Amino acid sequence: MHMEPVRVVIKVGGSLIREAPELVNRLVKEFGMGSGKTAPNRPGSEKIPFFILIVPGGGIFADAVRKADESFGLGDDAAHWMAILGMEQYACYLQDKSCAAGTDSIKELPPGVSILFPYRLLKAEDPLPHSWDVTSDTIAAWVARQTGALFIKATDVDGIFREGKISREIFTSELSENFESCIDLSLPGFLQKNRMECLILNGKFPERVIQAVYGKPVPCTVVKGNI
Repeated sequence: MHMEPVRVVIKVGGSLIREAPELVNRLVKEFGMGSGKTAPNRPGSEKIPFFILIVPGGGIFADAVRKADESFGLGDDAAHWMAILGMEQYACYLQDKSCAAGTDSIKELPPGVSILFPYRLLKAEDPLPHSWDVTSDTIAAWVARQTGALFIKATDVDGIFREGKISREIFTSELSENFESCIDLSLPGFLQKNRMECLILNGKFPERVIQAVYGKPVPCTVVKGNI
């Protein structure tokens, strides 16, 4: 029986820069390396092709652009493209430290795990406002929408907290100052407009990310936009 392919976009945050290589390599071990080479057959999953695209955060590379902006007063356009080049640098780092394939296109994703080098794609499409409110979170959400993928944000916390407790599920319309949020300011509106959801989970636990890809319950916050 032919199984429908599963497409997943995983935004790997800059906060995970030390743990990210282990996470990516664990995903490759589970799902293959994004060059058409498949992962070992696993019970119940061998018939399902997984297309997993890693969207890099900006991390220390985008932070350098923020510091330059604070010091020298960059224009919005310059800051935007420099920060996306920061994502490109993080992609270089992830590819250097892992065995995942790299890609700069989202048209035909190979099965397995690929790392997106986003600059060329975003320069051609230019789909989002040029503002510090738009970071790699919203860029990853746009990529997920373009590819019809499940959207997972892997970061260094277990989800979104309210009054010290993790919120298992939250609607974008409910996000307010009472929440300790790890998402950019544009993401809730983007999710709401496009009727999308985002799973926020802790990438320091690779098995959680893998279980989430398989659609199994894990500790996380599901942010729901108008669904």
